[in-house]
Amino acid sequence: MLQNKTFLITGIADNRSLAMYVAKEIIKQGGKVVCTGLGVSAFHSNLSDRAKAFLNTNFEDFKASIKTELGDTTRVDILDVTLEENMEDLARNYEKDGIRLHGFLHAIAMDKTIRKKEVKPLLEVTRDEFCDTMDVSAYSLIRIAHYLLKYNVLQPGSSICSISYIAASKVTFHPYRNMSIAKAALERISVELADELGRKNGTRVNAIRFSTYMGSKAGTATLNQSDVDISDRMSPLGNAHPQDLATEVVHLFRPDVRITGEIRHVDGGYHITG
Repeated sequence: MLQNKTFLITGIADNRSLAMYVAKEIIKQGGKVVCTGLGVSAFHSNLSDRAKAFLNTNFEDFKASIKTELGDTTRVDILDVTLEENMEDLARNYEKDGIRLHGFLHAIAMDKTIRKKEVKPLLEVTRDEFCDTMDVSAYSLIRIAHYLLKYNVLQPGSSICSISYIAASKVTFHPYRNMSIAKAALERISVELADELGRKNGTRVNAIRFSTYMGSKAGTATLNQSDVDISDRMSPLGNAHPQDLATEVVHLFRPDVRITGEIRHVDGGYHITG
């Protein structure tokens, strides 16, 4: 299905990250992946020792997960989407090394208003907190695509997918305030890029709303088991599994699928329950 196709996978934090399931399914279907993780890049400056230690540990954990799950030969690179120079350097290096991408998965999100599984009221969110979340969780989709196209790394007819959540359009039982706004922006960006890039070179852009998921680092940081149990009961088919997401992304990555501008639901039907 994906023979001779290569895809960029962002957002892998550990072996239970949703993006990891996608990467494994791509390889299973005959494709190749290159992966990015957060670490200390050449473009970071004025970092405290604590920040450097955190980023170094994060990148080492990321590399270890890639090695265990995807093998020694899988390429890994540092990517911090808050740094324009880092994004451009990544695309430039891909061009130099002859990497040609046929799509990428956007699975990056960040929200500093969530601490110890408690969400700050929206009225208390600062401008910096709001803009930081929007920058990392939504705007980065535009900039990654921009640089990959600028250096002719992302090929015509490619497919871009991003991971979203039902909170982009509804207030949920889990108060997902600041991030929900960024997810709504991510979905709108996906629709606009679908039109713009489809007309430009046939590139497809879609977003997928996935079930409440606690298996990853991000899920563990924001959810309680009761949140997962509630959505599981409300969903006609129960919560979707990570493999369900991986299967859908690979379907959208297929070169012969004329689907774009979609906000897909892989959530066991949770979105129909009100």
